[in-house]
Amino acid sequence: MKSDGLKIGNIALSSRALFAPMAGYSDLGARYLARLYGAGLTTSEMVSAKGLCYHNRETEALLAKTEIETPFAAQLFSASPEYTAKAVALLPAGIDIVDINMGCPAPKIVKNGEGSALLKDPVLAGEIVAAAAGASNRPVTVKMRLGYEIGDFAADKVARAVEQAGAAAVTVHGRYRDQMYAGVVDRAAIHRVRDAVKIPLIANGDVRSVRDYDIMRKETEADGVMIGRGALGNYRIFADISGKKVDRTERENILLQIDFLKKQYPERIVVNLMKHHVTAYASGKAGVAKEIRDRVHRATNYTELFAVVDDYFSR
Repeated sequence: MKSDGLKIGNIALSSRALFAPMAGYSDLGARYLARLYGAGLTTSEMVSAKGLCYHNRETEALLAKTEIETPFAAQLFSASPEYTAKAVALLPAGIDIVDINMGCPAPKIVKNGEGSALLKDPVLAGEIVAAAAGASNRPVTVKMRLGYEIGDFAADKVARAVEQAGAAAVTVHGRYRDQMYAGVVDRAAIHRVRDAVKIPLIANGDVRSVRDYDIMRKETEADGVMIGRGALGNYRIFADISGKKVDRTERENILLQIDFLKKQYPERIVVNLMKHHVTAYASGKAGVAKEIRDRVHRATNYTELFAVVDDYFSR
């Protein structure tokens, strides 16, 4: 299935396979690797609109991008049209697309009316998108779930509301908020959103191989596919989809991720973040995966982290 040709507003993407924003995972190093292997778009981790408005340094740091991340999207979470507009106006010049998070299921996000809580209020969802679209000339996109409670399908109504408000594309993760990340993605439900809007639809969830990608495209008739957990430790999936040749070892990838994280965070945070990433790489190592996980989760400094890399990932 052809991979190129997707446009979001006036932004042309080189591939229809996109790397999903994931809090604690889609950091600088992970995004660099995703683009290196051919992802058509990378997106920042979730950024608080209110945090940007108050010039929180940790929030602003999440907008840092690598030299190969063009186009690049910033994902904002907000329950306020006013804060959304102000935050979009404060975004740096290197941001090409503004994505509004309406899918995060985390309790601390939902209790503030943000993330997937917006699926219960299509009117407010539309107002937030309209505020973002009116604050700059960047395309605005939305990432959402099927609905808030299992069986209470709302994605079609929310998608129509945000399309009318000016959204240039919508990404749908094929689970309800109540499911968190359990169960199987409902591709038929994603297809119902395809029938509801004319803007590009991007399907998300449970894509871990080219076959999964092809099935998702076919059954949802989506214009693109966003890959998240299925790409962690498996960035080659983007090259396999796009036909791009990248010859790098797992060890080189891990060290590259560490180097990018060191530019942004102190040692303690880098080591903790890399525990998740090394665990993802370990999943493909039969017989020693548990051993790698146990060792990396005990690591407290660079010396111990690099020892795990040296012992299990070939030079």
